[in-house]
Amino acid sequence: MKILLIEDNEMNRDMLSRRLERRGYSVVMAVDGEQGRAMARSETPDLILMDIGLPDMDGWEVTRILKSFEETRHIPIIALTAHALVTDRQKAFEVGCDDYDTKPVDFARLSEKIEGLLAEKRCHELQA
Repeated sequence: MKILLIEDNEMNRDMLSRRLERRGYSVVMAVDGEQGRAMARSETPDLILMDIGLPDMDGWEVTRILKSFEETRHIPIIALTAHALVTDRQKAFEVGCDDYDTKPVDFARLSEKIEGLLAEKRCHELQA
């Protein structure tokens, strides 16, 4: 299973990618929204971890774009944000995110969300 991690903070990228790889995931990384948008189309990941506070094009906009294209619409997206506001959670779902988690990341909780979305995705693919 391949995860695209779109995160501009190098320490967060490093920590998350190492922990995900230890769990057996293949991880590809983007450092900004535009690179993330392009990689979602070229790498066809099974899931995207989307930092919301990205430079230039924020995670809200990247998610809107990815959910508007047929080839990327089906990829589950988990929004990651340092802002734990109720409005951010609502906005995540409004723009098309499949789940939402706050920073600092609780890796056990995030892993459960990843596993749940990937299991759901596999079920949909089997039914298709």
